[in-house]
Amino acid sequence: MSSIIQLLPDHVANQIAAGEVVQRPASVVKELLENAVDANATDIKLIIKDAGKSLVQVIDNGKGMNVTDARLCFERHATSKIRHAEDLFTLHTKGFRGEALASIAAIAHVEMKTRQPQEELGTQIVIEGSKFVSQETAVLPQGTSFAVKNLFFNIPARRNFLKSDTVEYRHIIDEFQRVALAHSNIHFTFYHNGSEMFNLPVSTLRQRVVNVFSGKTNEKLVPVHEETEIVTIEGFVSKPEFAKKNRGEQFFFVNDRFIKSGYLHHAVMAAYDGILKDGAQPSYFLYLTVPPNSIDINIHPTKTEIKFDDESALYAILRASIKHSLGQFNVAPVLDFDRDSNLDTPYHYKDLAGAVPTIQVDSTFNPFSDDKVNKHYAGSGSSGSLYKKPAATASWESLYVGLEQEPEFPASAEISFESEEVTASLFNDEEVEHAVQNVYQIHKKYIVSPIKSGMVIVDQQRAHQRVLYEQFLTNMTVHQASSQQLLFPLNLYFSSGEMELISELKLSLVNTGFVFEETNDDHVVISGIPVNVTESEVSILLEQLLSDLQDGIPENSFSQNDSIAKSMARSLAVKTGISLTVKEQENLVNGLFACKDPNVSPFQKPTFITMRVEDLDKKFAV
Repeated sequence: MSSIIQLLPDHVANQIAAGEVVQRPASVVKELLENAVDANATDIKLIIKDAGKSLVQVIDNGKGMNVTDARLCFERHATSKIRHAEDLFTLHTKGFRGEALASIAAIAHVEMKTRQPQEELGTQIVIEGSKFVSQETAVLPQGTSFAVKNLFFNIPARRNFLKSDTVEYRHIIDEFQRVALAHSNIHFTFYHNGSEMFNLPVSTLRQRVVNVFSGKTNEKLVPVHEETEIVTIEGFVSKPEFAKKNRGEQFFFVNDRFIKSGYLHHAVMAAYDGILKDGAQPSYFLYLTVPPNSIDINIHPTKTEIKFDDESALYAILRASIKHSLGQFNVAPVLDFDRDSNLDTPYHYKDLAGAVPTIQVDSTFNPFSDDKVNKHYAGSGSSGSLYKKPAATASWESLYVGLEQEPEFPASAEISFESEEVTASLFNDEEVEHAVQNVYQIHKKYIVSPIKSGMVIVDQQRAHQRVLYEQFLTNMTVHQASSQQLLFPLNLYFSSGEMELISELKLSLVNTGFVFEETNDDHVVISGIPVNVTESEVSILLEQLLSDLQDGIPENSFSQNDSIAKSMARSLAVKTGISLTVKEQENLVNGLFACKDPNVSPFQKPTFITMRVEDLDKKFAV
């Protein structure tokens, strides 16, 4: 009887491992960049073509590998990072499992060139789908170059599941930014389809953050510094007024490794408690240094989750340090008992004796005298003054004569008022009275209107979302949107990833009524906005739009317009808790039932319900 259990061939095992390690081109970027950092490189270049689907290449000037290491690094579980199991608890490097290169080589065409500084010649290896094609000696610069081409060429199903180039490119930017922010002592360069996207020279942490996110990031940052026996915290948090709707600029680094931690994020949000608007997310770039033996990194294939020995103490320290920084830089309200230096005595007055005040009395002054002007007198050190007595009245009793009588006013016919002539009324009294009798707002959330069979209860937020959604969708489809020009154009700053999204959405935004006067690498200049959008809502609207579409922009133009219309309707719709006038309530109800599909909101939730008189009668039935 034949055995059922068999050992998998290496190339099959590598492809299975690749499913965990390599999910998309960004996974290859992460692994190759981290290998370059572990090689002690001081200059790293990332070259991308077609969002990584055609080419991902990383070139570094690190220590390189010899012939044996160059061949062995593509074997499973071959690593230079650890020797014993105990080394897992004292990790100082990025990688340690020895699966990344083997997994990448199993699903792509890989070309590696490497040379050590002390060697004159290097090694060039070509692998296709785990099969060694060639290995040659070549004249190469110091360091290592990995070129990964045609990702998932032998797994068509995985390649078909990749998103659009825009989405995959944004994931690559995210991975690049995480590595670049963790190592400000390394020069990083990023090229995409032949264009330079990032050039980050060696700099301080603050400069690296500003160089990565550009714009006016520098003025948003508040430094954080705390040293304890448990953890050392360095980094920056943003001022509350610069908080965003999305969580794009939130980074935790533990021992120079990017991690995700909902627990630590909650500590940051707790520090901002009471000074952030609802739904706002602060930006933060926090670098935590802890003893390597106090954390466990090996709990997730992507190594972005870490288990801490004492999470509660770390939570308290992080929260307190951020609160202290916000208070120290007068970002958050604090009790300040320090003395105001402006009230201190000037230095050149310290040896001067105080002058004794003197009182001078004019013995000749008579308030009842008939003199209209008293004599001039001057005090010590003053230029003097003149005292003028008010003009005397003939008799003070005459001031109160006639107060018992009623005042006489001219006849109303003799009075003329300057006013505009009203030629017509938008709403007559009967209509207003009719509206008051037929529309009511309950708890600043629902609008109730009677109908023949009973009454209609409308959710004001969902109803307004449906009205705005159909308006925006019509404007984008028919291209008849009107704009209101701004007296002073708006300058809005965004990160490079957000600018990519705005570039993709620009045509659709123009169709809704936006006018882009200028589009740069880190900001846009808007000179016109849709008619139903106020100037203060523009930044909120665009931030919400970028947050809603951060997972990808639909390639279909109609789906793209639909997504934009939904996002804008969500941002601009009247919220629950807003009091509406009678006319606003009436217009909202009329606008809802004039829509093509008034029954549901753009997010497929009911906008109104009806209650019949029979249903009410049943409630009162005994």
